[in-house]
This record gives sequence, structure tokens and C-alpha cells, in this order.
Amino acid sequence: MTALLKSWSVFDIAGAEKEIADLEKRIATDGFWDDVEQAQQVMQQLTRLKEKVDEWQGLSRRIRELRDLFELAQQEDDWKIGEEIAAEANQLAEELDQRELRLALGGPYDAKDAILSVHAGAGGTESQDWAAMLLRMYLRWAEEHGYETDLLDSMPGEEAGIKSATVSIKGPYAYGYLKSERGVHRLVRLSPFDAAHRRHTSFALVEVIPDVEDEIQLEINPDDLRIDVFRSSGAGGQHMQKNATAVRITHIPTGIVATCQNERSQMQNKQMAMKVLRARLFALEQAKKEEERAKLKGKHVSAGWGNQIRSYVLHPYHMVKDLRTGYETGNTDAVLDGGLDPFIKAYLESTVGESQE
Repeated sequence: MTALLKSWSVFDIAGAEKEIADLEKRIATDGFWDDVEQAQQVMQQLTRLKEKVDEWQGLSRRIRELRDLFELAQQEDDWKIGEEIAAEANQLAEELDQRELRLALGGPYDAKDAILSVHAGAGGTESQDWAAMLLRMYLRWAEEHGYETDLLDSMPGEEAGIKSATVSIKGPYAYGYLKSERGVHRLVRLSPFDAAHRRHTSFALVEVIPDVEDEIQLEINPDDLRIDVFRSSGAGGQHMQKNATAVRITHIPTGIVATCQNERSQMQNKQMAMKVLRARLFALEQAKKEEERAKLKGKHVSAGWGNQIRSYVLHPYHMVKDLRTGYETGNTDAVLDGGLDPFIKAYLESTVGESQE
């Protein structure tokens, strides 16, 4: 029972109810609907807050009922009721654990779909093979969670693996969960591409951005874009198309590039590439704001090449360790086969209470 009450204290109901009251006052003011877009955002925020409060109040009621039942069982010395209490307490503990985890998914874009990219680091075939392993890991994770995936672009390596790939992952809170994967992933193993079978270290960068195209107001000057079309192909030059349907869009001021070659037509590829470009430009603006906030707080963690977040060691021992949370496991095969949930959970739990901007 003590553990349940400790979990319960994580959510500030009083604070949430005050925020609801403030939003309701704001909605009641004259001219609230003059700015329809902003008004809709406020209404959505109010709905989310009310849903959270209702959920936690329901759990609070069940905890009180369980406590009353526990006191009754003590008075009656009824072991059968005690067993029922234990079963209900375990179920409540699991639900509260999930609620705690969802508290870390309170960011404005956490509920959205995700666009995930993997880029091989320096090291040629070795790093390109590592990038392909990571891509498979994320596709397996998405499959296990019932998420829909769509490979938007993939650039194969010369001998094996991929130089880069971008995949759309659609499903509830896809971005909220996968944002924990942003950063550099390091692999240590005996190289299958080295005739001497020496130990190699490889790096790959994972980028995760929310798919918020329908919600962002982002003006892009057509003069700032360079659009190239080319023939798409599979690994090793297979499936070469006769027509140039693949599209690469470069945003000249920032150098950001978005490519799509997996749709059927050039128009579809262009639309998807623009969608990815808009999301990346939006993520760039958000990163700038986050950097400014981090400077004020005296800390800054980048998702670029300078930030290694996780190490995967396959030789001389087996270990996957997250360098941010300290969580580690020796079951490397399970992790590389999509078993990321313990790492995601550890990361999200470590962020509970932080600003979700």
C-alpha cells in the first residue's frame, strides 16, 4: 500500500485542477475564438488535462476502497479477503507504473507519429552494416508494438548495409517513445568484414523527429529549395527504374536534405520529401529553442555526432548499456531483435518531472 501511495504522489492533481480552472476562465473571456488556431490548441490542452485528472482520480478512488477493504480484513481476520486485496494491489501497482511512465509523455508532440533516420558514421562497410542492424532493430520494435512503418528512403552501402535510411513510424505515442533513441549508438564487435577477424568499433547516428506537418505553420520560400530527381534503385543497383521518380530536396540556407524514392510516382515522392523536410526544419527550430533554454539551465545535450547515448558490446563480452540512465543488459540478441522497451522505460522515467516543452 505504501508503494501505491508513493506512486500516486508523482502526479500533482491539485496543480492540474488549478491549470484546468485557469484554462476555463481563459475560454470564457471575450474574443477567445478570434484566433481559431490558438483557441483549438487551448481546448485540446484542456481536454488532455481533464482526461488525466479523471484517470488519476479514478485510481485514487480504487486505492481508498482497497485501503478500506484492507482494514476490514484485519478486523475480521479474513485471509480470503486478504488474497483478493493482494491481487487488486498488484494490478493497481502495474497501472500506476504505466501512469508514471505516461507522465513523461506529456510533451506537445509525444502522441504523434515519428520520422526516424539512421546514418552510418565514418568507417565504411563496418559502420554501414551497423546502421542496417539498427534499422532492423527499430523496424522489429515497431512491428512488435503494432506500429505501421514505411521506408521513405534508403541509400545502400557499397558492400553491405546502408549509408542512411529514413522510415516513417505511425502509431500512438510513436515519437514519445522513440525520442529516447536520438543520438550516437556505438558498436564493438569482431568484424565479419575483416579477414583477420579483429575487433572494430563502429558508430551510427539516429535522428527522431515528430510528424507534425498538419499542425505547424512553417513558411518555406520556394527559391530556397533545390529539387533533384533521379532513378531510384535497390541494394546493389537492383530494381533500377527506367524513369526518374526519386526526389531529393535541399533547403539551401540550412543545408538540410530530404529524399524519398519508395513511392510509385515522382509527385508522391516529392510530397513525401517535402513532408520530411518540413519536419526537419521544424525540429531544427525546436532544437534552437531547446539549446537556449538549456544554456539558461547551465546544461546542453546535443543529438548530434558528439553525443554517444548507448554502447553495444558483442566482444569480448556481451553488454548493451545506456550511458544516460545506466540501464544495461547482457541479452544483446534480444535488444538487437527489437527489445528496446526497458531502455525506453528507463529513459522516460528519468525525465519525469522535467519540462515537456
